[in-house]
Amino acid sequence: MQRQTSWLPRSWPATAFLDALNRDYPLMMLAPYACDPERSRGRRVFEPSAPTRSEFQRDRDRIIHSTAFRRLVYKTQVFLNHEGDLFRTRLTHSLEVAQLGRSIGRSLGLDEDLIEAVALAHDLGHTPFGHAGQDVLDECMKAHGGFEHNLQSLRVVDKLEQRYPAFDGLNLCFETREGILKHCARRNALHLEQIEPGGVGERFLLGHQPSLEAQLCNLADEVAYNAHDIDDGVRSGLLDLAQLETVPLVQGYLKEALVAYPGLQGKRLLAETIRRMLSAQVYDIIDATRAALQASAVSSVEDVRGSAVLVVFSPAMRAASTELKRFLFAHLYRHPQVQATRLRAEQVLRDLFRIYAEDSTQLPPEYREASSDEGLHRACADYIAGMTDRFAIREHQRLTGLALF
Repeated sequence: MQRQTSWLPRSWPATAFLDALNRDYPLMMLAPYACDPERSRGRRVFEPSAPTRSEFQRDRDRIIHSTAFRRLVYKTQVFLNHEGDLFRTRLTHSLEVAQLGRSIGRSLGLDEDLIEAVALAHDLGHTPFGHAGQDVLDECMKAHGGFEHNLQSLRVVDKLEQRYPAFDGLNLCFETREGILKHCARRNALHLEQIEPGGVGERFLLGHQPSLEAQLCNLADEVAYNAHDIDDGVRSGLLDLAQLETVPLVQGYLKEALVAYPGLQGKRLLAETIRRMLSAQVYDIIDATRAALQASAVSSVEDVRGSAVLVVFSPAMRAASTELKRFLFAHLYRHPQVQATRLRAEQVLRDLFRIYAEDSTQLPPEYREASSDEGLHRACADYIAGMTDRFAIREHQRLTGLALF
């Protein structure tokens, strides 16, 4: 890969930066352990630098203009797109992750443009119908290499997007691609290392960590989906505030909201509770991460990669977040209404995969052509993973005559 340069200023020396870090939250300069676009490991295909944008800004812009990004507006989180106009989609979730990531990243001196690029791209490979879709495609692809949505997100930006005459994909920087690939099975990491030695698969083989910007996006993802699943769960009627009063992480901020605003109820009480919970988690991450950074004495991106995970919750907040996730799993994700929807969604995708695998003429021409390179089943998975919820439902009804939704 070719290293790129940009117009951004250099980062501060480590000692000066850490002194400033201890004084206040807001910071505008890059920390010595942040990813500096001037020192990026570059793109797989060389391109001259842009005159007015850093390399990470350029990545962010390419992601926003991609077809896969636009499709996120019609891909589900917990509730299907047609079940209500106010429920989160993959697009709104990605925007919320980007907002949280940038807010925290600025206080830690990290590169906000890289954080935003990773946050906006991290779900590009997600299937229709959320995790139900991933589970079905992994099952269908079991004999053909399996399916991982993180790996599919990388596949989208490396290969499936077709916008540029000189290369497939978006030709993003190494650091952005590294952040997109949050998890990777060893067999897939070995395959990535074979086709790109020393690339984004290597860290999974060596047990190294990604950049702090990537670590931050991973934690911001958790914060965002916990908060918005509470919001959507209550709005849907599947959860209520009385249930949430039993969850320690929610309970305290609900009481705080009522002390500050006696008599508050309904949507405003829910929103104020979630706002306070989000703020507490943001400041907890900033403080716990600062402590971890100082204790580890990292002073470069290379130090970060060889260290333990450094963008963290405090132990108390980690325990509280884990308890909240258990609550949501039991009372929302496994709610009978959500499960009934999931079963129908699974049938839609199983049927579509079987139909396409048995009759490739049902695939669009570009996917039929792609099947000659990596096999028909991978082409089927690529096509289905790129579908929106509503397109998958319509396509299933067209091919089977069944109206499951």
